[in-house]
Amino acid sequence: MTDLAALQSVLDRAAEGGRITKEEALDLYRHAPLHALGQAADAVRRRRYAGTEHIATYIIERNINYTNVCVTACKFCAFYAAPKDTKKGWTRGLDDILRRCAETVELGGTQVMFQGGHHPDYGVEYYEEHFSAIKKAFPQLVIHSLGASEVEHMARISGVSAEEAIKRIHAAGLDSFAGAGAELLPERPRKAIAPLKESGERWLEIMEIAHGLGVESTSTMLMGTGETNAERIEHIAMIRDTQDRTGGFRAFIPYTYQPENNHLKGRTQATVFEYLRMIAIARLFLDNVAHIQGSWLTVGKEAGQLALHYGADDLGSIMLEENVVSSAGAKHRSNRQEIIDLIRKAGRVPAQRATTYEHLVVHEDPANDPVDDRVVSHISSTAIEGGTAHPELKLISTN
Repeated sequence: MTDLAALQSVLDRAAEGGRITKEEALDLYRHAPLHALGQAADAVRRRRYAGTEHIATYIIERNINYTNVCVTACKFCAFYAAPKDTKKGWTRGLDDILRRCAETVELGGTQVMFQGGHHPDYGVEYYEEHFSAIKKAFPQLVIHSLGASEVEHMARISGVSAEEAIKRIHAAGLDSFAGAGAELLPERPRKAIAPLKESGERWLEIMEIAHGLGVESTSTMLMGTGETNAERIEHIAMIRDTQDRTGGFRAFIPYTYQPENNHLKGRTQATVFEYLRMIAIARLFLDNVAHIQGSWLTVGKEAGQLALHYGADDLGSIMLEENVVSSAGAKHRSNRQEIIDLIRKAGRVPAQRATTYEHLVVHEDPANDPVDDRVVSHISSTAIEGGTAHPELKLISTN
């Protein structure tokens, strides 16, 4: 029988700022009462953000997917096309990408995520060209993009080290890494769902190199592809160990596997309660990572709102464009007013943030809330050639 008093003792220690072991974290994740877990995690959040604990943040960004052609063929992914699949594969032209950046700026967006497949022809030079073009045209946009997997791929294509690849794309305009490709870091589940990607240890090694070069990142975790509870905890333990050395992870963002149109076919999924427990455990365990982000895009707006009571201080983004998890069945959509309302109804004051989490606009008075019907998620999609915003834009054939 689980010793609730012992669990509460660990929760109390964590709530007061003490470090917990991964064994204790696993015990709490498996057995701690849900509300007690959330209460302890919220206490950690309030202590960390004393003075601004009444605020929860969001960001306006756009995830520009530049190609779906990919050599890694991850089993959970519904977005990619094999390099020889010329009917399904596509690549966006630079003019198309720059128009999407212009629209992001027009709608008050401050950040672009530049993400796509591991194209067999795209080395460091491709990213240098595109990042420098974006920065030249839109110096106010933060390029928060890619991850260790893309670095490993582009470095191999160009025949350079990961360190040189990072230095070059950073010089071209990359501001920070989005933590893409982490999926699950422990060996067994990673090989099961992404056998062609680098190991979890290598993913962290590349992030450590980036942090040493002054390029910070976020960290992520994909839940629900068949991993065990112990492997989930091992994932965040690997992140914490790296963070102890580098301090370069700004945030941790768990999100849930979407079951449509991919090889896993939804055989396993994470429940909302598992997700909320992970948000809370992450806040308790990752004592060296500043921010915990709720992922309304994959778990839904109500669960995202609940995450603000389980240790999350950020509700993610109004993502003007996103195609990867949407391809796998994520159907949740939102707009700026709705995100602000979700935060306010959670008992917090909404604030638009920058990539580095500074508050750009704090919405103290509902009477002064921004009203712009155009600031909605998913205003365009690869499902419609060129998207709804610029129907004249065309996709470039892979051949």
